[in-house]
Amino acid sequence: MKRNRWLIALAAMGIHICIGSVYAWSVLTRPIMEAMGFTLKETTWTFSLAILFLGLSAGVLGSVVQKAGPQKSGLISMLFFCAGMFGTAAAMYLHSLPLLYISYGVIGGIGLGIGYITPVSTLVKWFPDNRGFATGLAIMGFGFASMLAGPAMQLLTAYFGLVVNFLILGGVYMVIMTASSMYLAPPQVVEMPQQIDAALNTDGAHLRPIYADAMPQFSVKDAMKTWQLYTIWILFFTNITCGIALLAVASPMAQDIVHMSPMAAASMVGIIGFMNGAGRIAWATVSDYIGRSNTYILFFLIEALAFFKLTAETEAFSFQILVLLIITCYGGGFSCMPAYLSDLFGTRELGAIHGRILTAWGAAGVAGPLLLSWVKEGTNSYAGTLQFFSGCFVLALAGMIFLKYKTRHGITNSHNAWQPGQQLLKRD
Repeated sequence: MKRNRWLIALAAMGIHICIGSVYAWSVLTRPIMEAMGFTLKETTWTFSLAILFLGLSAGVLGSVVQKAGPQKSGLISMLFFCAGMFGTAAAMYLHSLPLLYISYGVIGGIGLGIGYITPVSTLVKWFPDNRGFATGLAIMGFGFASMLAGPAMQLLTAYFGLVVNFLILGGVYMVIMTASSMYLAPPQVVEMPQQIDAALNTDGAHLRPIYADAMPQFSVKDAMKTWQLYTIWILFFTNITCGIALLAVASPMAQDIVHMSPMAAASMVGIIGFMNGAGRIAWATVSDYIGRSNTYILFFLIEALAFFKLTAETEAFSFQILVLLIITCYGGGFSCMPAYLSDLFGTRELGAIHGRILTAWGAAGVAGPLLLSWVKEGTNSYAGTLQFFSGCFVLALAGMIFLKYKTRHGITNSHNAWQPGQQLLKRD
């Protein structure tokens, strides 16, 4: 069957929109607490487990996904993720917290990780002329997912209850992910559109890289010997920890702090999904003009001020503006990271180096929501945690400025030296 690359992109987005519904978890936090009798900490731990196993499975199973191919990997992702949804329905019916953790957190989390990485390499092959745009489509879909899932979960839970909500969602996701996975496939030469013929070798057998390699070309081993990699990990961890904590409790926080209705808070979660996705595209574009270091400096400055301002906010409109601004920086932190790492360490083993950095995602998925819920339950207020997050971003801002200053003369390894501002050049 001859495939169309735009339908391939749509299939990739289909998988990511399904699994990205994890970002709408905060819509279910309060209903689960009320119906099951769980505490805030117990409920948010489910979300933390899902993100933890997303990061672990994406890092550990990357080579397995590559060997299995996109169709099999997509179907495996569907089986894990949908099994997690149906298991979660059973956990709601049985009022079982351990089953909730195993189903949504562990089993569903593995499905998340496999599904997150499955479409990316396939899309790159279909879009050799616009690789960043292609991968951005899928990653943007993951960010946009809660825009659809948030209100849908709110309505399904209100009308049918938690058990039926997860059964319906599991069934819908099964259909979409199966159809999307079955269409995914690497391109054959005859399927490549004419406008990218220039990207082919003369024999048409292999795709020629559009961009020359950046310098230096660090291996994972070399990169892990630099202090810069660990500094970036800490800064990335900080950005994700604070952002993902906000995502995990955005709905109940809006209801508690500025007294938004449950439906209004669910709608805000939907808008958060849009801004999460839009921020990934917008900030990545901005970084092309002002540089990745300056973009991260801007992230941390905005977030330090916004989190501090949230501690005293009483107006619903202003509260939402601040939350959405933070979320754009959160999403932008993901999209700018691969380019920033390639600036510093080259492209030869960028995927592996990026994988090391992505372990911060799994760690932050545990740390952020737990930290927020622990302080909230201890103080009966979100203000203390928000102030703590603001302080973290002040330290991150200082760390980013230091990192920029210390690397402006480049990082060297045993083979190459990098000069800041060096660009990737198109190959003739």
